[in-house]
Amino acid sequence: MRKSLVWLLIIAALLALPMANAAAEPTQELIFALQNEPDGIDPSVTNNSFAAPFLFNVFEGLVTYDTADGSLIPGNAESWTVSEDGLTYTFTLREGLKWSDGSALTAKDYLYAFKRILTPATVAQYLGLVTDYVAGAQDYYDGTGSEEALGVKAPDDRTLVITLTAPAPYFLAILTMWTFDPVQQATVEANGERWTASPDTYVVNGPFKVSEINLGESVVLVKNPEYYDADKVKLEKITFRYITDMGTALMAYESGEVDGSRSFPPTDYARLRSGDNGLVIVPAYATTYYDINNAKAPYDNVLVRKALNLAIDRTSLIEDVIQTPATPAYTLIAPGYVVDGKDFVEGRSTFGLSPTADVEGARAALAEAGYPNGEGFPALQLSYYTNDTTKKTAEALAAMLSENLNITVEISNEDWAVYYNNIQAGNYDIGAMGWGADYLHPMTFLPLLKTGDPNNLVGYSNPAYDELVTKAQGETDPAAAVKLMQDAENIASAEYPLLNLFYRSNTMLLRPKVQGYLFDYSGNIYFKTAHITE
Repeated sequence: MRKSLVWLLIIAALLALPMANAAAEPTQELIFALQNEPDGIDPSVTNNSFAAPFLFNVFEGLVTYDTADGSLIPGNAESWTVSEDGLTYTFTLREGLKWSDGSALTAKDYLYAFKRILTPATVAQYLGLVTDYVAGAQDYYDGTGSEEALGVKAPDDRTLVITLTAPAPYFLAILTMWTFDPVQQATVEANGERWTASPDTYVVNGPFKVSEINLGESVVLVKNPEYYDADKVKLEKITFRYITDMGTALMAYESGEVDGSRSFPPTDYARLRSGDNGLVIVPAYATTYYDINNAKAPYDNVLVRKALNLAIDRTSLIEDVIQTPATPAYTLIAPGYVVDGKDFVEGRSTFGLSPTADVEGARAALAEAGYPNGEGFPALQLSYYTNDTTKKTAEALAAMLSENLNITVEISNEDWAVYYNNIQAGNYDIGAMGWGADYLHPMTFLPLLKTGDPNNLVGYSNPAYDELVTKAQGETDPAAAVKLMQDAENIASAEYPLLNLFYRSNTMLLRPKVQGYLFDYSGNIYFKTAHITE
């Protein structure tokens, strides 16, 4: 009996061995390197794309994007209707929505977010997304309109009604922007501007919530169990590490220290593309350009701005500097928006610009502006924010402008937060910038040059341009809207308000073991349904 028992125990142990040796489920944790720390993570305030990795993963609005195919799908709203005149959107929120602290999330939270954006003290950078579209919003912001006249109502906890000033067929796409995410009134009013500074007060409603904020080092997200679709969230933890030097970030990726990196040195692009290195490339609806301070002499002279644009060798910037997929840009709006099978940019003028520099034309324009051979032209301050690729681009631009226009160019550099404050304040001559589309429509670009828009950082103003943009915003016929927007762009492009460089692609590094994420045309990364597969 004793021997039989022993053998039975041995056999049971042997049968258990495969279970013990079976591969364990992969840990659902991700470490991702970011090269820039955002200026803030308040969805009602910031327009900084560096905040996108956080905001699109810890907040969710009325509508969102399907991580499988990028299509527009319900978010916090389970359904909606649009009135026949295209002016009134009525959203029904999902039942039982909660904030990350477990408290109820209702339509009144959305109403509060709208009113907060329309409070001047909030300094909302995407203010125009509300005042340009929502009825009564501009008057409310100006202090001349009442809450009763504001086109946002919450008649009950699950119903939100938004009324527009004019039909805007692309309004649902606009609502995917973090600007329209709800914010919890209690935590904002209790903590003021500091509500985003601590995980304890940063109350959110998305698939993840913040568990750690280590300034200058990292932000850690963990799964939010209060999220209505928490069952589909597989990642338990995401650590966003700030590794500002792209070479260092690449080393961390290749050594296995991190699982992904938003950027990498351009000089490594060819090598990374040739192997199975986790290089991800998607077409971008985005433009890289430099702001020109149109409100400051001598850059208030259209001939000076034309000379600057003519002096740039865009092909060299693409092939020798950024060394990633891109095409020369002569205007602001990138390719990608298609109506009736025709891209918005098809047949568009180049406004006298070419892939390589037109030195003779550039010097002629500068001479006509009153600076023959560069004589008398003040030293040009070329500013950029801390970033390896931006640094190399700025150095290449400085060499081109100096040599081709015979002017003095001085380069300055600051960390993003300080740099962007100076750009917003107009304390610059020419400064590195760019725009990744917030939604797939030319209107995401056009307000950048509209008089008075918070995102118009170059001081450009043309009433004819403004009128066409306003008309296009309310045009319900897509083809007619395209014509209005093209006419507007033609007006601005002929006055060279920006130093447009190239239309770029979005690239990043992410290990193939990470599946189920969305990397979209704006370079935004959604990890809601991502999971580790190895």
